[in-house]
Amino acid sequence: MSNTGGPSAGEPDDTMRERGTTSRAKLRALLDADRRVVAAAPLVVVFCSVVVLGQLDPTPLRVAVESSDPIETLAQGLLTAIITGVTLVVTINQLVLSRELGPLGDQRDRMEGSMRFREDVADLLDAPVAPPEPSAFLRALAEGIASRARAVEDTLDADGDASESGDADTSDADPTTRVREFAEEVESNAEAVAERLEGRQFGTFEVLSAALDLNYSWKIYQAARLRRVHDADLSSETKTALSELRDALELFGPAREHVKTLYFRWELVDLSRTMFYAAVPALVASIGAILFLDDPTTITGATLGVSNLLLTVAFVVAVSLAPFAVLAAAVLRISTVAKRTLSIGPFVLRSETREDDLDWES
Repeated sequence: MSNTGGPSAGEPDDTMRERGTTSRAKLRALLDADRRVVAAAPLVVVFCSVVVLGQLDPTPLRVAVESSDPIETLAQGLLTAIITGVTLVVTINQLVLSRELGPLGDQRDRMEGSMRFREDVADLLDAPVAPPEPSAFLRALAEGIASRARAVEDTLDADGDASESGDADTSDADPTTRVREFAEEVESNAEAVAERLEGRQFGTFEVLSAALDLNYSWKIYQAARLRRVHDADLSSETKTALSELRDALELFGPAREHVKTLYFRWELVDLSRTMFYAAVPALVASIGAILFLDDPTTITGATLGVSNLLLTVAFVVAVSLAPFAVLAAAVLRISTVAKRTLSIGPFVLRSETREDDLDWES
């Protein structure tokens, strides 16, 4: 690839939604949509499907109940699945969160590592201390990256003033043009992320969503390649500024991964609690179906031409599946984020954002 400029040169886009081939509507459902809506949608589909199938069945449900016990069999299976599923999820959750537990020495090592990293970020920001709140911390880092990118542009402006009387090469192949385009791209991307992080509260997906839109890994590769390929063509000030920009981008990587880890643990805690809340009515519905729906005369009549017994069974099925719908809604978001952030550093895993003729040797 001959150009190390922006996405217009065939490189990965900055925002996560623009990278890859997944439709924006699908990504919106997987990531941005309210998890309650995502969980409720399949339950509505299940309810409607049971009603439609019951209406299409030539043998009415009431007749089937008189000759056998399909409702009791179904409810018993749902009851077993609810207890087993909720227990399994809570157990896995506790295994994940057990990493928070450990001897004093391990906790001290974690604390020291965290403090050293915060000191490095404070040095980058030229501030006494780094912000304590995750969204403000990431926002300060993004603003620091934008500031380092502007510093690169300033060195190029100074070089341009110094060589104003010379015959400057203004073609796309000019190293100064490439570096300037790269710096402007980084500055624009970092400022957009910082703006999205302003005022965000940790615990919501908006914080992680904004951080995912800073494509730091590709920009680390670009900075390193520009620094090495054009070593003889750039001034010492520009090369120093590029190195400092790369250092800032390298700090953003582990910071984002740490916030992502905290968010996943936060979600797992909420998931366990929400599944417990959903399991209570699910258990009541399945147990009630076993105890009280064995007699077809228990529920009589029809609503809008649909048997009330069929509507009740469809409702029981939908409510009993609520814990699994809650689990699926949470896992869809977590797994989508995890798949798109598997690597840390300048690695490109998705084939749709990779150039087959990537020129990494020159």
